[in-house]
This record gives sequence, structure tokens and C-alpha cells, in this order.
Amino acid sequence: MRRLALFDIDCTLLDAHGAGGRAIRHALTETYGRWQQSDGYTYHGRTDPQIVRDLAAAGGVPPAEIEAGMEACFDTYVRCLRAEVAAGAVEVLPGVRELVTTLADDDRVVLGLLTGNVIGGAEVKLAPTGFGDRFVVAAYGSDSAHRPDLPAIALRRAEELTGRRFAGKQIVIVGDSPADITCGVHLGVKAIAVATGKHTRDELAAHAPDHLFDDLSDWRAAIAAVLA
Repeated sequence: MRRLALFDIDCTLLDAHGAGGRAIRHALTETYGRWQQSDGYTYHGRTDPQIVRDLAAAGGVPPAEIEAGMEACFDTYVRCLRAEVAAGAVEVLPGVRELVTTLADDDRVVLGLLTGNVIGGAEVKLAPTGFGDRFVVAAYGSDSAHRPDLPAIALRRAEELTGRRFAGKQIVIVGDSPADITCGVHLGVKAIAVATGKHTRDELAAHAPDHLFDDLSDWRAAIAAVLA
């Protein structure tokens, strides 16, 4: 009953209360001097590089200038995010600590991250939780700006690390957005959705996850879903 369990970060494991958005907007201003966000634009389910490219392009920044500034933009982003998190922005969501620590101690499970955060941002957000080191593999927005690329990256790293093969429903993706539910469809993964983000239970249900929770406070039921 081997499982590769891959967790989203924002609004799945923790709530940073807008710290990432504030930091990325500051970084856009400092790097490019202009950006624009439409009323309907949401950061949820998008990778950090996609967000930067979308908002900078909407502000009229030429593509070549966007790409030339990406490294500096994310250096600034991580610095600003670190200050936000130091001010106490991160809240671990209900049941998450118990869920993560129990799965990490289960030798049937390889525990990992699948997140649109760039690696530096993910590390900063997880640092206050005390359980960031329990995730032994990961795929980040800094690996690919295209979220559906990330499950295969995490899978390859897990197989290289463990020497095990994982396929189909042995791969479990846990997240709070439709993008989390759908990003691994091409691999036949199990999707566990949790309505702790911006999307309602009904909105998530429309994408047919294998399991759907209001939150992870019943962490034993979440473990059963991972192992089912």
C-alpha cells in the first residue's frame, strides 16, 4: 500500500494571510516599476512565475524585460516575504500538524510538496511551522511555471530517492484549488480536495476529486483517504 502524498502549501497546509501576494506585488514594483491586476485575477492555483509574468505583462512590461528581471524579482520577493512571515503571518490550518507528522512517520508513505511557490518562498512559509523538513521530495513553481508539469517532476524525484515506483492512485495530490485537482489527471492520480482556500466545496466538487473535505481537522479521515 505504497503512497506518494504530495501537498499544496497555501490554504492547504497553512494560511499566510496574504503575505505572498503583498510580497510579490512589492517585488513587481521594485523590479519592473509597473504591473496591473484585474479584478477577476486570482493567485490561487497559479505558479509564482506565472503570476509575475501575467501581472507584469498586464502592466505593459515587454516580455524580454520580464524574463530579464525574473531572478531579481524573486530575490526581492523572498526578502519581502521573509519580513512578512517574521511579523507572524503564517497560521497552520486545523489538523495539518497531526496529518503531516503521522504521514511522515508512516513507512508506507513518501511525503512531498507540490506547490506553485518558488523554492525560496516555500521554505520561508514553511519555516515557522516546524514540519517543513518532514517533506522529503518536492516540485516547485521554480521547476516549471506550468502547474501540470509538477506532478511528474515530483514523481521522478520520489522514485530516484526511494527506488520505488509509483503509479495511478498510488500518487495522491492534496490541495485547495481546481488546479490541484486537475494537474495530475494525465497521470491518473488520486486527488484530495480541501475547501480551506478561496474555492467553495461545490466549486471543488464540480472537478470530481476522489475525496473532498471541508478542512483537515478530521486528520484521521484524511489519512484514511490517502491510504485508501
